[in-house]
Amino acid sequence: MKRFATAVCGLTLTGIALAGPTCAATRDGWKPEAEFKKELAAQGYQIKNFKVTKGNCYEIYGTDKAGKKVEIYFDPVSGKAVKSE
Repeated sequence: MKRFATAVCGLTLTGIALAGPTCAATRDGWKPEAEFKKELAAQGYQIKNFKVTKGNCYEIYGTDKAGKKVEIYFDPVSGKAVKSE
């Protein structure tokens, strides 16, 4: 039983650690997705997957201008990166 409780606790903490950042509380002032994607493309990013997270951030999966794989969370109002992996 003790092992089970330890495993459950570990899984819970892992889930918390993997959660993405929180960005804008509401959608007021967000850059339109199409405009934001164009800005990223102009910076050399190739976007394979683009989504809005539960924390209201823009998240991309793709490659940077050097061809390196990236996963980046952006604030949809300012357009600044808030977390990258």
